[in-house]
Amino acid sequence: MRYIVCERPGKFLLKEKEAPVRKNNEALLQVNKVGVCGTDLHAYAGNQAFFEYPKILGHELATEVIAIGKNSKGIRNGDRVVVMPYVNCGLCFACTNSKTNCCENISVIGVHGDGGMQEQISIPDKLLLPANNLTDDQIAIVEPLAIGAHAIRRANLMAGETVAVVGCGPIGIGIMKLAQIAGAKVIAIDTNEQRLKFAKDKIGIDSVVKAGENAVLKVTDITKGNLCAAVFDASGNKFALETGPDYMSHGGRFVLVGLSKGELTYTHPEIHAKEMTLMCSRNATTEDFEYVIQILDQFPTDLYITHRVSFLDMIDHFDSWLEPTTGVMKAVVNFR
Repeated sequence: MRYIVCERPGKFLLKEKEAPVRKNNEALLQVNKVGVCGTDLHAYAGNQAFFEYPKILGHELATEVIAIGKNSKGIRNGDRVVVMPYVNCGLCFACTNSKTNCCENISVIGVHGDGGMQEQISIPDKLLLPANNLTDDQIAIVEPLAIGAHAIRRANLMAGETVAVVGCGPIGIGIMKLAQIAGAKVIAIDTNEQRLKFAKDKIGIDSVVKAGENAVLKVTDITKGNLCAAVFDASGNKFALETGPDYMSHGGRFVLVGLSKGELTYTHPEIHAKEMTLMCSRNATTEDFEYVIQILDQFPTDLYITHRVSFLDMIDHFDSWLEPTTGVMKAVVNFR
């Protein structure tokens, strides 16, 4: 069985090994496609925190069941399935309060353990959701969209609200489109004009604003002085995270989806005057995955996936995906 391993920062190798053997309560899966996410790019570049090498990357998986035992979801051999890559302990305070996404002992496939950049993988069957109604392309993007769905659910987004999303990367674009599907009007904010154009022309986002000194004025004009009921940061940029409340209306919500290292600073009188609700959004739960599966027919999958490559050619293309000028939004590696 062939697999691709990140031996060290900047170094992939295509290797062979024995196929995995399915254990009790596991499913043996054929990997059809793997989406490449920011975590994979950071790991390859050597700037993913607490990451150990060598590691098989990949947690956005489109898979098909080779072998599975009796299970509560009725999944059978030959079924296409979504993989929820977050392995939770089920015992900690978060898990026992239905917050498995922030399990105290969480392990993520492709981050803490080996992932799906291999022809077959065996994982706990509790992490699977049936998806015979979806294409492999759709299945491969369920996980990043579930992160966006969780952020929207955290914000308690209401139809008719106007929201701003800072950061037009794969997670940000997902939040934007899911917010529109939920009935909101969306303003995309980014420093990259190419990505703003993608958001407007390809994804159909209502308004776009280039980040900078005039951005708040432009958002004010778009919203007729009301600003935004909710602001989502999907950039992880320290400056963006600290200035996000400027786009937010009084009584609004600020949702931190992107992650920045170090401290963030806010002026207390300003956020107090707005009675700002500040919340973080981490990973996703089963509920979020199930929601995305239900609404994927409304999402522009073919436009969201901008780059496709065979796994045999992935190593030669991966470096280019680190460059914003290549226009990568979501790259997918085909194993079949």
